[in-house]
Amino acid sequence: MTFRAVLLERDGDGPATASVQTLKDDRLPAGDVTVAIEHTTVNYKDGLCLSPKGGGLVRDYPHVGGIDFAGVVEASDDPRYAPGDRVVLTGWRVGERHWGGFAEKARVRADWLVPLPQGMTTRQCMAVGTAGFTAMLAVMALEDHGLTPGAGPVLVTGAAGGVGS
Repeated sequence: MTFRAVLLERDGDGPATASVQTLKDDRLPAGDVTVAIEHTTVNYKDGLCLSPKGGGLVRDYPHVGGIDFAGVVEASDDPRYAPGDRVVLTGWRVGERHWGGFAEKARVRADWLVPLPQGMTTRQCMAVGTAGFTAMLAVMALEDHGLTPGAGPVLVTGAAGGVGS
């Protein structure tokens, strides 16, 4: 079996290059769960990883970037997930140190996955993406500290990109 991926390669100290390649499934890294990726997003960190020097984030080449993805479990060695389950992944240094979502498939640790919330599609989930998830965590932290809209304006610095939109 094969899958397509945006593969980052680097020859010695030269610049990294990215190209879409067809890879065999045996190239997937070790993990408990293989996911057929349906949707991913492009984040600031992804842009860094795709830069000629890997943004200082990519340590090992060849590499597949993409810090998040949503898809369907294709195979699982973990009892929490079965083929056909819809899952989401964000974080865990995926896309930096571990192969990520810029591919048709990923193999990852089961602990890194979260079941897709009921009533959401993988597309909707990635429309929110890591940036939306980060913004939600920030709002929840403000609420946990008693800050409400009635308390007055809040200055948010550094809210550029997806988090601020």
